[in-house]
Amino acid sequence: MNRVVITGLGCITPIGNTVAEFTTSLFAGTSGIAPFTTLFPEPPTGDPGLRFKHMAEVKGFDPYAHMTSGAVVATERSAQLGVVAARQAALEAALRDHHAPENTAIVLGCSTGGRHAEEPETKKLYTTNGRVHPLTVPRSMASSGASQIAIDLGITGPTLNISTACASSTHAIGLAFQMVRSGLVTAALTGGHEAPLTFGFLRAWDSMRVVSPTGCRPFSADRDGMTLGEGAAILILESLASAKARNATIYAEILGFGMSSDAHHITQPKPEGATAAIHACFRDAARTLQETDQPGNAQSLMEEVGYINAHGTGTVVNDQVESAAIHAVFGARAPHIPVSSTKSLHGHSIGASGAIEAVATALALHRGQLPATATTQTVDPTLNLDLILNAPRPTGPTVAISNSLAFGGLNAVIALRTFA
Repeated sequence: MNRVVITGLGCITPIGNTVAEFTTSLFAGTSGIAPFTTLFPEPPTGDPGLRFKHMAEVKGFDPYAHMTSGAVVATERSAQLGVVAARQAALEAALRDHHAPENTAIVLGCSTGGRHAEEPETKKLYTTNGRVHPLTVPRSMASSGASQIAIDLGITGPTLNISTACASSTHAIGLAFQMVRSGLVTAALTGGHEAPLTFGFLRAWDSMRVVSPTGCRPFSADRDGMTLGEGAAILILESLASAKARNATIYAEILGFGMSSDAHHITQPKPEGATAAIHACFRDAARTLQETDQPGNAQSLMEEVGYINAHGTGTVVNDQVESAAIHAVFGARAPHIPVSSTKSLHGHSIGASGAIEAVATALALHRGQLPATATTQTVDPTLNLDLILNAPRPTGPTVAISNSLAFGGLNAVIALRTFA
């Protein structure tokens, strides 16, 4: 069994189109949530008819600056974001120089597929009986991004996409971690991408009454919902032995992965499900320690946790459920573990959220600095959490977890540790 580390990062997000830009915004508390200026495609009447006026858009992204015109035509915005983020991560890790393409996996999370490909063609079909673009099917597949990245980078190993709503990319990272840890592959390109900010998608979410009309404020006493976003984030995973042999930059070590199903309700989460996923993550992390001859067990790792990157959507129910799970797992320590939700900065990009948050967590461990929950001013006292507010908080070497709790009761948690 291999120890698994993160040696490359890439991202296109509402708070930065490179890792350097993302890092600056993350620790400065610069939010990418803003009044929206357009919808894709435009609403039929010009009036979107939405209760909310904010979303977290990727800004200044021109696919033609990164891809050939043929590649742009063959792809949709979500896959385009994924391809460019993957290039960034692969370049930093020198992936193709050190790992054979057949021994490299691509495991991505994308939940909603190609909204920007589907909606314009559906509009033409039902309003004018117009001819549908011949590439609509490959452009709208949820797995399109994984295939396009494989083509772009020449990777021929196991390549797949996972669609589990808001847990998609955390499930993807966990599976990629297991593949590298077991030796099935020598490296993995993993993470997620999503571009769901279309008229139809926003109207569908508006109907659920869970999107904030004022702005996402996770764990706040006056929270009133999530803010939708888009983006892509990619991580390169490889064995510690491989990374050390070539003196690669190591952002963090991945220790474990846990997942569970609430088996309860399609939209209403249950604390027991999230609790089970966190416990499963620490049992898996203990197995990593045992089989790589390191000291410690599940309980000792739980006592080392010094940061929780929360799912933290800002809805009343989700934040209550996640807080209850944290208390159920950590007991008396729960009110003293620093927690933040970076969705307060980059919004909720559905299937890509877990990947963006994993990048944020890896950067936090690497820098010894924990990002704040930028938009929350007054923490809901009933949650009894140590929410990081106003400014980043310094930290020493520690263990962190990143939670993803999806519709359908699908939960995924990864545990990372500072590498020194």
